[in-house]
Amino acid sequence: MNFESFELSQVEVGEDVSLRVRRGGSGPPLLLLHGYPETHMMWGQIAGGLAERFTIVAPDLRGYGLSAKPPSSADHETSSKRAMARDAVALMAHFGFARFDVAGHDRGGRVGYRLALDHPQAVRRLTVLDIIPTGEVWARIDPRFAIGYWHWSFLAQPAPFPEKLIAHDPEYFLFRGVQPPFMTDAAYADYLASARRAEVIHGMCECYRAGAGFDRALDWEDKAAGHHRIACPVQVLWGARGAVGAWYDPIAVWREWASDVRGEALDCGHFLPEEKPAETLAALSRFHAEGL
Repeated sequence: MNFESFELSQVEVGEDVSLRVRRGGSGPPLLLLHGYPETHMMWGQIAGGLAERFTIVAPDLRGYGLSAKPPSSADHETSSKRAMARDAVALMAHFGFARFDVAGHDRGGRVGYRLALDHPQAVRRLTVLDIIPTGEVWARIDPRFAIGYWHWSFLAQPAPFPEKLIAHDPEYFLFRGVQPPFMTDAAYADYLASARRAEVIHGMCECYRAGAGFDRALDWEDKAAGHHRIACPVQVLWGARGAVGAWYDPIAVWREWASDVRGEALDCGHFLPEEKPAETLAALSRFHAEGL
């Protein structure tokens, strides 16, 4: 693992909200945001390399890992990407950074672009890994999505239906009971330890409930407004052997949301930093070093 030299801490970012965070390296700040069903440990194979050029801050999102699990709200705003973006701004301010770069995978990518939309003064450059915007996903649902990404609608079902089914065997539900070969033992153990906690299962479901309602509505409002676009340069990375590349034209979709968009596919599936760590590290390093 490449987190050995990183400091591990629990940082208060708001009332009743604390985040488990690893921080390391030196240089310009780069915030790394993980996806479902993982924790910040997903960055472990590339964090050390990035820390040679950047100050890396890698938290568990609220609801995930060992970060706080805020009480659920009727509209699921407390698990929304807007709420997670507020956490990110407060976290980086805690470390003395008012402006920073962001790279987010999966759910973390959704937090990243919401952060860029809600706090444009804070985000210098943004990388999103293997996603298109949440509102675009819901607007483009077809039979491929219904079968391939069925968990989007399942996890968004009212509590406690999905929570009870997942709790029966979290490892089988999330990973079919087999550790993927590209995941390190330390990362996989962390994912499972988290997923076996009832409050994390609920937090993950709440994240998807927010996506199906609160997050989707915000995206549609922003797109309808037309002028509310991502102001910073955006890098889009996706897996050539994954669903995003097969179902969408990621660059074309993101150009509807930002003016400065570039990116590429990597020869892998969904989990780019773990499946192709060297290639992901190189792509992130190139993009986030620009303009420094």
